[in-house]
Amino acid sequence: MTPTEQFEQLAADMIRMKARRVHVLAWRDLDDPDAGGSEAHADEFMRRFAAAGLKVLHRTSAATGLPSVDARNGYDVVRRGSRYTVFPRAVASETVKRMGPYDALVEIWNGVPWMSPVWCRRPRIMFLHHVHGPMWDQLLPGPLAAAGRLMETRLAPPFYRRTRTLTPSEATREDLIALGFHPDRVIAVNNGVDPFFQPGGDPSPEPLVVGVGRLAPVKRFDKLLEAAFVARRRVPNMRLAIVGIGPERVRLEAMIRDHDAESWVTLRGHLKGQALLDLYRSAWLVSSASLAEGWGLVMTEAAACGVPAVATDISGHRCSVVDGVTGQLTDLERLGDTIADVLLDDEWRRDMGEAAMKRAATLTWDASALGIIKELHGQVLLHRQRKATRYETARDA
Repeated sequence: MTPTEQFEQLAADMIRMKARRVHVLAWRDLDDPDAGGSEAHADEFMRRFAAAGLKVLHRTSAATGLPSVDARNGYDVVRRGSRYTVFPRAVASETVKRMGPYDALVEIWNGVPWMSPVWCRRPRIMFLHHVHGPMWDQLLPGPLAAAGRLMETRLAPPFYRRTRTLTPSEATREDLIALGFHPDRVIAVNNGVDPFFQPGGDPSPEPLVVGVGRLAPVKRFDKLLEAAFVARRRVPNMRLAIVGIGPERVRLEAMIRDHDAESWVTLRGHLKGQALLDLYRSAWLVSSASLAEGWGLVMTEAAACGVPAVATDISGHRCSVVDGVTGQLTDLERLGDTIADVLLDDEWRRDMGEAAMKRAATLTWDASALGIIKELHGQVLLHRQRKATRYETARDA
């Protein structure tokens, strides 16, 4: 059976077991201006859930310019509450069934947990893309950062020890186990790559490095710029294209002006679809200086186009880049020189690009969604078995 056929069979079995209504809790949704890889990942599995006959409701926070109640790709979206109040509001709504009854729950833990083990008595799984760790100091001021770190590493994990927890990589799985999550209950399910991303066209005549992502502190595009300044000393015709929007744009523009780099560094804003595909295809390599990632979706999108990566050696990049095979992972201090090394060695870069393309072909969203529904189906089945056991025990008594 193909992954799609297996997926449809499991969805049909969930419906047969009266577990059709699935609620998905996440901090943001795909249409949010701040959406990133986590939101794209959620959309990929939710649209497949909906297409297979499951009734999916996605509960998330409000966003400027977006309606509070919406629909996308076959599933419903409810946006209420701020970035902070969404958590208690959503929990309260689920507790009193304000959004209607549900049969199963998917919690997406993005920094702040929804604490579903405390209040949810339905079959449930939890998806956690990465441990924030050092990100807290960039996201929040001192005391709040310390509180976030304490919640993530000490307070919340004990509640989730019996929860089926999914993560996109073995590296993040190891991080969670180190926090006290039970090894038998943490499962790595790789992210996919949209088949839209394929090789084609001709690369740029000049060495082009591409960086894609939200222009936020955690992505450290300032460090990527600094690395590019270093690399250009050895590759004088190198160009850098940074794609994304976010609060760091003004500071990046100032850095570019201060280094008189306007002629070879461009800030492209937000690109998607054919424009993003064309840019990947023209790149010699893709690069990231990010401090933390759950997967590094940009790395595998570019890989599908035959573009190798040079990136920081962090857990999220270790799963999306096979070091020495589909790209190079390095520390921040060596990032610029490693970019230059790869740009100057045509055969090495070409070999890594071909390996990257082959690996990306094995990463599909159908397989990723199958891994998720397998775990949710397993929890529905377990819940049903436990319910039957309680009934038998009560009847015998």
